[in-house]
Amino acid sequence: MDSAGQWTGGRFTVRQENRLKADRYRVSELLPDGSEGEVLARADVKHFSLKKKITFHAGASGARVLFTIEERGLRGDGEGYDVWDAEGDLVGGFEEKAVSSLLRSTWVLDQPGLPAAVGRERNRFVAVLRRVWDFLPLDVVPFLWPYHFDFEMGDKQVLKVDRKWGVRDCYVVDILVPGADPRLAVAQAVALDTFQDR
Repeated sequence: MDSAGQWTGGRFTVRQENRLKADRYRVSELLPDGSEGEVLARADVKHFSLKKKITFHAGASGARVLFTIEERGLRGDGEGYDVWDAEGDLVGGFEEKAVSSLLRSTWVLDQPGLPAAVGRERNRFVAVLRRVWDFLPLDVVPFLWPYHFDFEMGDKQVLKVDRKWGVRDCYVVDILVPGADPRLAVAQAVALDTFQDR
């Protein structure tokens, strides 16, 4: 895939698989009947890695680089993360708003040519419950309750990321506007799972 062209649909699943040395993310198209189509991309995130960089490769075999998520400090100044395509061109970026996220996680998603989208946890009660859970001595018990993020440009919803029930993390990514790059949307979903202080 030289661009996002192969990703023709607007719905995807992002599944995390726990492995011995790394977590693996698999991205598949979500078909109209609710089943998962072919694997479009995968990425491995090494445990205890200090460098916040994730590279996604094409298909289940992972033979070709599709895009990369990098912490902004790796290439320059600023906070947040940028998404780069295989040729090194900027796809877009996102950052978590620390103050707003104290009670309800808030992210800003920015794609060149489109207004910035602000994403917040949909359910305020679940947001507070997740924070309380972090203070309990339950490190071995994962937070299983599903949580969801809605991204809006003004009053218009442009992206939804819904976490599903289960021990393993699985997200459904819904792109609701034309022109939004699916690589950036998938990268944001992975960031909600990997980079977010929750």
